[in-house]
Amino acid sequence: MKIEKDKSLKEMTTFKIGGNAQFFCIIEKEEDIVEAVKFAKENNLRFFVLGGGSNILVSDKGFGGLVMKMEMKGIDFNGGVVSVKAGEDWDNFVGETVSRDLYGLENLSLIPGTCGAAPVQNIGAYGSEVKDTIVSVRALDSKKMEFRDFSNPDCEFEYRNSLFKREAGRYVISSVIFNLKKNGEVNTDYKDIAEYFLLKGIMRPSLKDVREAVVHIRTNKLPDVKVLGTAGSFFKNPILAHGQANELKKRFPELPVYPFSDENVKVSLAWILDHVCGFKGATKGNVGTYKNQALVLVNNGGATANEIKSFAHELARAVQEKTGIEVEAEIQYVGE
Repeated sequence: MKIEKDKSLKEMTTFKIGGNAQFFCIIEKEEDIVEAVKFAKENNLRFFVLGGGSNILVSDKGFGGLVMKMEMKGIDFNGGVVSVKAGEDWDNFVGETVSRDLYGLENLSLIPGTCGAAPVQNIGAYGSEVKDTIVSVRALDSKKMEFRDFSNPDCEFEYRNSLFKREAGRYVISSVIFNLKKNGEVNTDYKDIAEYFLLKGIMRPSLKDVREAVVHIRTNKLPDVKVLGTAGSFFKNPILAHGQANELKKRFPELPVYPFSDENVKVSLAWILDHVCGFKGATKGNVGTYKNQALVLVNNGGATANEIKSFAHELARAVQEKTGIEVEAEIQYVGE
């Protein structure tokens, strides 16, 4: 394993923003993880695991420590039980499961990133979360310097959160095991998907139909990262108590509200940013919100991390002033 110095991270992120890593290496096997973590410890360095670079904003000053680029590859199918290495591309993996008629991940199509990052964020979309299909996650515990297999409950999954996110910098995921169904049922309850099939006149959509629907919806709603730098949804959708949500509905009757738990509901921050704050398609200097989705911040060319952060704070402030909601970033800030 080769360790490089002063490696630019900018082109390794979908935002196309960021400075250099003080040290950088590529991870291709579990032994590389151990070697890299030992190097970081021996040199008193922080470390960060970089996957597809799709849910992060790297500081203009870069990262003072070791960046480990996860490129472990391999997928093993054993019926519906599927083991995948952390460096595999997530959407390619989802496509492979659908091509084998395995149900469970189709609603998570076209989410950028790697398979190892999926459980960290507990990625979700269109009525599904990755926690619903994960059996276990294998990771190196950098404190104990030993690999451990975390069961689903061990991962402490929550909405866009997990043990691995809460204890960032401790665990390095090497592989994930999923339990998918050979004879499952598709989930088409989400509004956008239901409307897609209604317009298409498809009454009984297949597994492949659902993947095609999600790809179509996301392609039309989200920017092409080859054209615009973005990290996808910048903020989490707020989780509110029923009482607070009801008060907001009185003020904004068309506000989309979704079931979440017995005590709480989830509200659409994209709708608030668009219809309450007027930020859909807004620009400020080199940054802005995407024309089709106000929850997505974009680098229109030449933007800095500080510009993105400043604009994000402006959006958060406006939401708080107009609704009383304190929004929380979904992306991860990396570096100084």
